[in-house]
Amino acid sequence: MDQIIAQVRKELITNGNEKVKKSGERYFREEVRLHGLQSADVGRIGKAWYCSIKDRTKEEIFTLCEELWKSGFMEEGFIACNWSYYVHRQYEPSDILVFEKWIRNFVSNWATCDTLCNHTVGTLLEMYPEKVSFLKRWAIDPGRWVKRASAVSLIIPARKGLFRDDIFEIADILLMDPDDMVQKGYGWMLKAASRADNTDVFNYVMKNKADMPRTSLRYAIEKMPENLKRLAMAK
Repeated sequence: MDQIIAQVRKELITNGNEKVKKSGERYFREEVRLHGLQSADVGRIGKAWYCSIKDRTKEEIFTLCEELWKSGFMEEGFIACNWSYYVHRQYEPSDILVFEKWIRNFVSNWATCDTLCNHTVGTLLEMYPEKVSFLKRWAIDPGRWVKRASAVSLIIPARKGLFRDDIFEIADILLMDPDDMVQKGYGWMLKAASRADNTDVFNYVMKNKADMPRTSLRYAIEKMPENLKRLAMAK
């Protein structure tokens, strides 16, 4: 194991708090492994140690990220997400395969899914829009976090008005998914898209509201004017 990883892990363990750990474990429905740190402290530790590796190659940093992911501890996953984003100026199209591997093999809750996808995957998609085709494959995957990733990877691009047609195509694929984590994910994607184009998202909701789970619908219309919310929620 790289000594940097050992030192990062030691600092996380040293700063862990049992009360924070227990509170975090109650917050998730699925079993999670936690050292017991607040997110701000995890960010601070990760950023400080990144200064020690910033001159390494992108590939070397990705290898360190994978070592962190393999531990199964959420805080280490968060640092892996941050480190992989810090090198975003060096992203290449093929890096989508690295991120897909992490989603499939290591993401096991909504927090690590969203942290990895919002920034790392979302930024790569903005740089290489053709890689949005991966999301459509993820959307039909049997894994709940892979499916959620297909939607939440577009949150930040959606706010900028990007990938409009792809967003609705992915929403179509996920429309009637029974998993509430997937429903919340694509509802959030639609909400983000509504910030750039309220009308298109409202029309999409009205067209599909008979089939759309109420969870997804409520997320999608959350930022809309009250009169549009009432119309969307009406039976």
